[in-house]
Amino acid sequence: MVNEVKKIRVIVVDDSALVRSLLTEIINRQPDMECVGTANDPLVARELIRELNPDVITLDIEMPRMDGIDFLERLMRLRPTPVVMISTLTEHGAEVTMKALELGAVDFVSKPRIGVVDGITDLSTQIVEKVRIAAKAHVKRRPLSGSVARSSLEVVSEKCSPSPALTRFASERLVVIGASTGGTEAIKEVLMALPADFPAVVITQHMPPGFTASFAARLNGLCKLDVREAINGERILPGHAYIAPGGQQFRVDRSGANYVAVVEEGELVNRHRPSVEVLFRSAARVAGRNAFGIMLTGMGNDGAKAMREMKDAGAYNFVQDEASCIVFGMPREAILHGAADEVLPLSKIAEALVGKVRLASDRFRI
Repeated sequence: MVNEVKKIRVIVVDDSALVRSLLTEIINRQPDMECVGTANDPLVARELIRELNPDVITLDIEMPRMDGIDFLERLMRLRPTPVVMISTLTEHGAEVTMKALELGAVDFVSKPRIGVVDGITDLSTQIVEKVRIAAKAHVKRRPLSGSVARSSLEVVSEKCSPSPALTRFASERLVVIGASTGGTEAIKEVLMALPADFPAVVITQHMPPGFTASFAARLNGLCKLDVREAINGERILPGHAYIAPGGQQFRVDRSGANYVAVVEEGELVNRHRPSVEVLFRSAARVAGRNAFGIMLTGMGNDGAKAMREMKDAGAYNFVQDEASCIVFGMPREAILHGAADEVLPLSKIAEALVGKVRLASDRFRI
């Protein structure tokens, strides 16, 4: 007798009957998953979730009676379940999606505003892939909200223009971060702990076009560093963090003594654009022993080989540990490639990085 594969049990929550039908069909076509229920609003969904105990929920952001964000916040506080958000690709939709990821959604898919049938059908591979990833994700119970928010005035007062204290050392050092699934919150935790006069940080987070500007703006309002989307040709400065624009490859190059951003369409690398591999490889080449690498949560192996190249070039690398990852894919691969100098919980990475940078700075002054 052949053992049946345990299927991923999915509940679809969307106020559009058409979208519910399309998602149900896409999910039920997969041999390893099944749609066990659908709901047209969160209040109906709440009862279904209690009754059916799904492995994954797909959740529309904008719905009647209770919007997806309010529902997600309650769900993550009371009954943590992996959620893939279905969001509209608009400026408002991007901002709300960032909020959803902050509240604990594992990932998101952006649905088209027009041509819904063709659009969702085209996205079917992406949808089922993200459901599979979500089913393996480590989702934690979320505490009551209210403790994280900081006023923009408080953040602005801590930001500073590059001061005379920013030495040539800070200009030479470069921090390079790669992340995928679960990475938006992991990146936020690291960046919020870095001081305003820290060396430049360059980041690749797997994200589609249209969302990275909102991600950068959200971080800029929370961090002491000046956080922005990278622009082709701009000088990479201490006290700043630069995020790869969605749908573009991002790497670092040299112009004289300065680091500069190179942003271009480029080919897909490891099925990604932006790709961590592209950014890390460029850091190995142009920064060498002046680089510090960080590999955070994410599915797959993007960046693992290039992180080893960074280490071989003299960089010092931190890798997030399994217990604190949403998905321990990219960090595991980095470790297997021998790229890690330290494997740490997310909560310890920024502190260890700052300590390592200060130690290097002290040696530089001697």
